Amino acid sequence: MQFKFPELLWALFLLLIPIFIHLLQLRRFKKTPFTNVKLLRRVVAKSRKSRTLKKWLLLLTRLLLFIALILAFAQPFFAKKTAFLKKEIVIYLDDSFSMQAKKDGNSLLNNAVQELIKSIPEEYSITLFTNEKVFENATISAIQNDLLTSTYSPKQLQLDEIFLKAGAFFQPGGETVQNTILISDFQQRMASSSLDSLGNTTTSWIQTLPDNVKNVSLDSIYVANEGSENLELVATLTADKETKDIPVSFFNKGELVAKTAALFDDNGQATVNFTIGNNEIIEGKLEIVDSGLIYDNQLFFNIDKKEKIKVLAIGPGDSQFLERIYTDDEFAFTSATLRTLDYSILEAQNLIVLNEITEIPSALSTGLRAFTDNGGWLTVIPAPDMDLDSYNLLSMGYFSTNYGQKINLPRNITTISFSHPLYRNVFEKDATNFQYPKVSSFYKINTLGPHILSFEDNTPFLFGRGGAFFFAASIASENSNFRNSPLIVPTLYNMGNNSLKLAELYMRMDEQIQVDIPLVLQKDEILKVSKSNYEFIPLQRSSANKVSILFQENPKTDGIYRIHKNGETIKHISFNYGRVESELNYLDLKAFGKSSDTYSVRSFFDTMEKDNSVTELWKWFVILAMLFLLVEVLIQKYFP
Repeated sequence: MQFKFPELLWALFLLLIPIFIHLLQLRRFKKTPFTNVKLLRRVVAKSRKSRTLKKWLLLLTRLLLFIALILAFAQPFFAKKTAFLKKEIVIYLDDSFSMQAKKDGNSLLNNAVQELIKSIPEEYSITLFTNEKVFENATISAIQNDLLTSTYSPKQLQLDEIFLKAGAFFQPGGETVQNTILISDFQQRMASSSLDSLGNTTTSWIQTLPDNVKNVSLDSIYVANEGSENLELVATLTADKETKDIPVSFFNKGELVAKTAALFDDNGQATVNFTIGNNEIIEGKLEIVDSGLIYDNQLFFNIDKKEKIKVLAIGPGDSQFLERIYTDDEFAFTSATLRTLDYSILEAQNLIVLNEITEIPSALSTGLRAFTDNGGWLTVIPAPDMDLDSYNLLSMGYFSTNYGQKINLPRNITTISFSHPLYRNVFEKDATNFQYPKVSSFYKINTLGPHILSFEDNTPFLFGRGGAFFFAASIASENSNFRNSPLIVPTLYNMGNNSLKLAELYMRMDEQIQVDIPLVLQKDEILKVSKSNYEFIPLQRSSANKVSILFQENPKTDGIYRIHKNGETIKHISFNYGRVESELNYLDLKAFGKSSDTYSVRSFFDTMEKDNSVTELWKWFVILAMLFLLVEVLIQKYFP
């Protein structure tokens, strides 16, 4: 039992006063004998005992009366220790795409929002955050409209990110009761290395699951075959193992042009094929209808007029192998010798290959440096007998590279950096029985650049990144068999292909995206990106031969967007959401020991109300005092 005014309990010492008075009244008197009262002795003795008992009863009653009154004024009550501490409530509401799944005919997110609005008392101040939004120190009535109109987020926080973010909202220090409520379907991919919650925080795990986990997803689309007249597109789909088939519709510029059925195998995989004209401009969308998630039921893509990547080879060396790699369908390849080179065309190129030049003129070195500073890519293949000073004049500006003496010893190229961006998506796995090339002679190199291909002693054969690449040896047939190696095509092709990052059929919004537009902007001109009534200006970097556009925070929604300048459409670009939410696999919280007694928002706040309740007892002590007062009256009236 606790007291609201415990200082009043000192008044209990005042009860000593009536006790002392009573003891004085009961002091012993001297006996004086009287005659002729013999017959009265028994009556007097009996009356004296009765009066003594009555006084003791009155004393006890009055003491209890005063005790009851003092306790009543001290206001006793029963409550838990946390009842009077400040409560901090932080709620995580999962608004990711997986919360589109249905339960009782409504989405999981809508059910969660409705329960929050109905269950949280108006007077409570809470902090609620989703995967992208934060409502800090607000009442439920103040944010209910935002919650009711909230849209689904393509982002999904991991559990460790959720705990880290929730912990930032709690006040440091002080005596408060900290509560974290997690409302989610808790997909398996949310699990981090540890499921530990915040140390001093009570965490309630409220898992909301759909009625069924059936879902069909449009995963990807790619070009399978490209002929002179037609183009074959292949789309992949994923479904649960119970789904056998589903119709797929193909729209171009909003009009239905084809429809086919996707037949799923035992693993829930399916592909569908569409054939279109090779030179046809496509603003396409694939669409399905299923009872699962909505966001993955459409896939946007587009095919614009192809932009050719400009590649220039400079040098006396044989350039036929480069022509075979940089074909006319994707590249605009030209070659020149130092004597025929027009320096004014350097800045218009995307990739320049120095093909075994014996000596690099200082003017060319200066021009190449300006070219790469403006976003161009450079590949240097040294001559068998090159001028070291002229080469080092150029190479020192890239990774502090210095060509040393020539080594006339054969060396095998035995190490591939599979993680280098140049070989991204080239190898399915690290090769162990690869047919490695070799050289007859090479130059010793000191460099800070990352190795791409290395000799058996770990010295570099090819190194570089970010637009500048250097070979350590000539790759002419007289010195190396590298031209006959399977490595030469992906190596040089990716140098050219990456020098101008053209938009693909579509981009995934969960990736870092850069698109290069082969366009020269005048001063104060910018590119804009728009779709319907939605328009934004992306981050962009203009150089002499292209404009690089970076997509980070925008766009927010999927679809086909228009890149334009002063209202003139330059090209189209398509964006789709990542498909990681489509796999409806959920965590078993009981297996992780994270289930709690709270299975809903309502039960949490009902428990909190019960924990905050205070049972006041002062009224009962007032009633008890009145009863003792009544007992005293009865004793005075009826006790002899």
